[in-house]
Amino acid sequence: MEYRTLGPEDYDVIIDVWNRAGLPFRPIGRDSPEEIKRQIKLDPEMFLGAFVKSQMIGMIMGSYDSRKGWLNRLAVIPEHQGKGIARALVQEMEKRLKERGFRIIATMIEDGHEGSMELFKKAGYIVHNDITYLTKRESSDI
Repeated sequence: MEYRTLGPEDYDVIIDVWNRAGLPFRPIGRDSPEEIKRQIKLDPEMFLGAFVKSQMIGMIMGSYDSRKGWLNRLAVIPEHQGKGIARALVQEMEKRLKERGFRIIATMIEDGHEGSMELFKKAGYIVHNDITYLTKRESSDI
């Protein structure tokens, strides 16, 4: 197993991993080639892939605001799930965010993703049932 920072040239394989892992995909908005490549160019260290024999089998995106780090889009293809790959990706991205000085790291998990919920609980994350997440979007594709 090898972990490496992803680049703009990895866009197609990122989308393939998301699709195979069952993550929702918005190809017109936030997941368009232009948008993902823009984000990678802004901060390549926040895009991490897990590889076996040059095949990407999992990935995670990190991001941050001025107050906390965020873990986003954690995905492992089904045939490699349950092998500790997601946990290793989370740990490496946490390390990268901590190296930047972030002492709070957060993630959001949509309903129905019990495996992700359990993974993050085991990693020490606390569920906050008293928080309501609101967004304002220019369109539903974003």
